[in-house]
Amino acid sequence: MRMSTKAQYAVRALVSLNLNGDGGPVSIKKISDCESISLNYLEQLFVKLRRGQIVRSVRGPGGGYVLARPADEIRVDEIIDTVEETLVPVSCMENDGSCNCDSRCATQSVWVGLGDRIRSFLASMTLDDLTREGRKRLEL
Repeated sequence: MRMSTKAQYAVRALVSLNLNGDGGPVSIKKISDCESISLNYLEQLFVKLRRGQIVRSVRGPGGGYVLARPADEIRVDEIIDTVEETLVPVSCMENDGSCNCDSRCATQSVWVGLGDRIRSFLASMTLDDLTREGRKRLEL
């Protein structure tokens, strides 16, 4: 299974926001530069993240984005859901995790179980966890 670019970029952008924020707003331009992600693409993602109440915008000089709530309250699966990505492991599953094959699918339980484990794993991690890991990696 491969996670979409949209999901990867949303998570990376929020880690960058949290790493560079120091309590204040961070511009999308700075995140774009730090993460080498297209500014236009980030703007589209941040519209969704703002609507999902993960970030909020700060207007004016020195404005940008801040987290809408503490990083330890923002789960990775929530970020991915907010940018409207699915967490299904195979193409024959629906976005809600149900199987779109007929009942004769012998492997359905494997894929449903894998999907449940993926979601559980991502739900167990917070933006704060990823930020701490990012700080460790940047110190090396």
